[in-house]
Amino acid sequence: MPFSNLGLCNPIVQAIKDLGYTAPTPIQKQAIPIIISGKDLIATAQTGTGKTAAFVLPILEIFNKERQLRGKRIRALILTPTRELAVQVAANVAKYSKNLNLSSMAVYGGIDSEPQTQRLIEGVDILVATPGRLLDLAHQRALHFDELEVLVLDEADRMVDMGFANDINKIIERLPEARQNLLFSATMSAAVRAIANDFSDNKMSKPAVEISISPKTTTAPNIDQWLITVDKDTKSALLSHLINEKKWDQALIFIEKKHGAAKLVAQLAKRGIEADSIHGDRSQAMREKILADFKSGKLKYLVATGVAARGIDIGELSRVVNYDLPFKPEEYIHRIGRTGRAGFTGEAISFVAMGDFKNLCAIESRLDHIIKRKEIEGFPVRKVVPVSILNYVRKSNKG
Repeated sequence: MPFSNLGLCNPIVQAIKDLGYTAPTPIQKQAIPIIISGKDLIATAQTGTGKTAAFVLPILEIFNKERQLRGKRIRALILTPTRELAVQVAANVAKYSKNLNLSSMAVYGGIDSEPQTQRLIEGVDILVATPGRLLDLAHQRALHFDELEVLVLDEADRMVDMGFANDINKIIERLPEARQNLLFSATMSAAVRAIANDFSDNKMSKPAVEISISPKTTTAPNIDQWLITVDKDTKSALLSHLINEKKWDQALIFIEKKHGAAKLVAQLAKRGIEADSIHGDRSQAMREKILADFKSGKLKYLVATGVAARGIDIGELSRVVNYDLPFKPEEYIHRIGRTGRAGFTGEAISFVAMGDFKNLCAIESRLDHIIKRKEIEGFPVRKVVPVSILNYVRKSNKG
């Protein structure tokens, strides 16, 4: 099915054709007609399924008509959990709308708000924002929501995990009731469901349409997943060995704590491997430069905390490494979804120590298969990780 069959005009179809889009993904095929029809939508879809285009393209179609935009007003608000994702989504909006007379921008923290405030004076058709900076701008009366037509919550589960639920509710309270509501999430937890119910619980809304794209297909089939059992004190040496011996061209390396990211970069440097890191304590300008270097290939090895890596979208990223295995299965799925995108093959390698056994069982239970194990010569394990229990159920309520 071509994109033109989904109700998109020629200027939009031509823009995405220029980007190499040939046919809509399942989430795009289902969501675009629903959104164009004006209905509210709650969509569950994994990272890497094309969900950004699924909500941006129909918004562009709806807005592609003559309309005078008033100062400090916005027509669509796209909320994202991180600065990097805000920048990424805004970049996509600009690419998709290049043949249209529509304006867009991103606002996020970590940089001076004055240029953002100045840009908002003229009004913006589509605003991509992180919750904190948006509320700051609203308190400054730098923008008003009285002409808002569409609200999008992107990666709603991640926003909940990062503690933005209260900010989201404060934002929703400021919005006009007569609006279209769109929520996209990789998972549908009780907390995400509560937000979905709240933002569509007004007299002007009809019941939202709900779609779920292959909820059991948790990872892309073109990602080669494997793990190495390792003792914690040999992890950095093992990573260096793999980079050198396997001659890895590029790797996005996930680590849990920001202080651990800087330490790992230093350990790699001692072994002659140039890497850099992004985490919450680095300035926005530094993060953007490092990401640009990584995307261009100038930087081969990037160490990142899970939060900081949101928004990294590199079509041909060769591999991701879970240097630290995440606690939640959903986070594992988010992470490895950075590779194997847009039809390319990818590789996901996880380092698993004895203390990670319960997390591994939970991840494999969610995947519904055992991740294959490989042994690396020269790295014997003192604390052996048992064979996983596929139907393992974590007793703690934390996960």
